[in-house]
Amino acid sequence: MMRACVRAGLLVWALSQCFAGAALAQTSTLLTFSDLGGWAEDDQSEALAAFRNTCGDLVDRDWINLCDLAGDVTNAREFFELFFRPVLIEDGQAGLFTAYYEPQLRGSLTPDDVFRYPVYRLPSDITDGEPWFTRQEIEQNGVLEDQGLEIAWVDDPVDLFFMQVQGSGRIQLRDGSVIRVGYAGANGWSYTSIGQELIARGVYTADQVSAEVIRNWAKRNPVEGQALLWINKSYVFFREVNEVPPEKGPLGAMNRSVTPLRTIAVDPSIVPLGAPVWIETEGTDPLRRLMVAQDTGSAIKGAQRADIFYGTGLAAGIRAGRVKDTGRMVVLLPIQRAYAMFPERLAGAE
Repeated sequence: MMRACVRAGLLVWALSQCFAGAALAQTSTLLTFSDLGGWAEDDQSEALAAFRNTCGDLVDRDWINLCDLAGDVTNAREFFELFFRPVLIEDGQAGLFTAYYEPQLRGSLTPDDVFRYPVYRLPSDITDGEPWFTRQEIEQNGVLEDQGLEIAWVDDPVDLFFMQVQGSGRIQLRDGSVIRVGYAGANGWSYTSIGQELIARGVYTADQVSAEVIRNWAKRNPVEGQALLWINKSYVFFREVNEVPPEKGPLGAMNRSVTPLRTIAVDPSIVPLGAPVWIETEGTDPLRRLMVAQDTGSAIKGAQRADIFYGTGLAAGIRAGRVKDTGRMVVLLPIQRAYAMFPERLAGAE
């Protein structure tokens, strides 16, 4: 899918948008674990490991207590059933699940005829939120040349574009070593969907468009493809992320590595970052599993909107690009916090 979002480093921006505009009316329903389709078949130990990875950064006392308890847990399902309650939060919008991944590109620390597309660090004269040079001006006019901002050079401008869309990636150098990069900032222009542009031109219909289809079209039509990518004026800059081991996932909004098929990006104004979230997706590859809300994205807005992290590399990217599924997600909240939302149920539980 083409997502108008960049994830690592966007938490501050996302939180600043929480109260922008009129909020949709929300309703909450207290569920039981028997209401969660497939709960008994899932391996919650994988979700518990992901939960432990970020729960130490939670600041509210009830979450801190649960994080302390999680360190000694041997039965993950019993842990979640004993200390959490599932809460369905809705805002009138249908559930929508998409997916993202960490690209891996081929690159070099020095440019040549093959590796000639620079991956840039953030320029010092960019002011957050103010429009700067557009994508076309940066790439066509060379406004960043001779400033020493290049992290590396890669061999494919389309793959570089998709790494910017994802907001993170790996660059494999000629000697086999890898540079990991994460989001450092952007040029202040809003994202324009390339997929929607291809639909508007009549090249594809809505049901045909995916990230894989867009990538292949741009590579088959290099001149038109370059002009197509320039329609999206947004441009992302990177930083090296050397503190993350190669076997770990990229950093999410909580500044911790995300976990394939156990991390989701959510709207943090509705779903607490770090919370376990049960998802039930439909489509060709339905999922029934416990995830952890560890990431955000500027296109991820709403009580039933989530983005699933699928992993690293081309295969993960192909799978992620095909995900656009309906379904629902249910937040697992600390038991007393959940019951406090439903005083009548709390009285019955005492």
